[in-house]
This record gives sequence, C-alpha cells and structure tokens, in this order.
Amino acid sequence: MKKFFVLIFTCLIMLTACSNAASTKKQLTTDNVIEAFKSAGLEAEKPTDLEQKEFGNIREEGKRILIPSLGENAGGRIFKFGNETDLNQAKSYYDELGNAGSMFFSHTYSKGNFLLQMNGEMKDSEFEKYKKVMDEEIK
Repeated sequence: MKKFFVLIFTCLIMLTACSNAASTKKQLTTDNVIEAFKSAGLEAEKPTDLEQKEFGNIREEGKRILIPSLGENAGGRIFKFGNETDLNQAKSYYDELGNAGSMFFSHTYSKGNFLLQMNGEMKDSEFEKYKKVMDEEIK
C-alpha cells in the first residue's frame, strides 16, 4: 500500500511539473517580432502603440514602427489578432486601399495571427526580408 501511495505521489509531481512547463511557454507578441526584425539587421525603429481607432476592436496588439531609410515618419505597422477572420478583415482593408491607387499602396503579409503592413515605397526585395523573419519567428 505504501508503494502505491509513493507511486501516485510521484505521478502527481510529474504531472504538475509538465503542466507548469507547458503554461510557461512563451507567447509571441508584436514586441518579439519587432526584436526579431532588429536582430536580423532590419530597420524597426521607435515602436509605439497604435491608437485604438486602428482595428482596436478586433486586434489584440498593434505597433507602429519607423523605417528611417524610407524617409521621415515612414514605416509600417504590425498587428496581432485573436483569430484569422479579424486578421483577414484588416489585411483586406489595406489590400483594397492599395487597389484604389498607387498613392495608397502598401505591402502586407500575414503569418499566424500576425499582420505586417509596410509603406509602399519599400522595395519588394526589402519587404521580402521582413517576411522571411516572420516566417522564421512565427510557427
């Protein structure tokens, strides 16, 4: 009987340890993605929280980043959404805005629950580098 209780106690300790390890798994945030951009040598300067009016009711997080090589106050945004439907709604907004005229064009890329939107002045080859980092960072 004593061996049985020791076995049960050992199993409980192991289950508790496993559940704690699973719950401490790092949740990816917009800040993590921005740091990954910087670690890859890409510009992602002065991240600031976006105002509530920019998809505030459907996004979990939103940051604006500056890309100095594109000019003063030029850059992009990175969003984290709670679900694919909301993400697709936001991506469609930017994509359709770009269809209205070249003046409104911006690059967009989504991976997981994240959406990256960058100034259309950025070269395609440069935007590909940001996409690559997202592909590596977001599983």
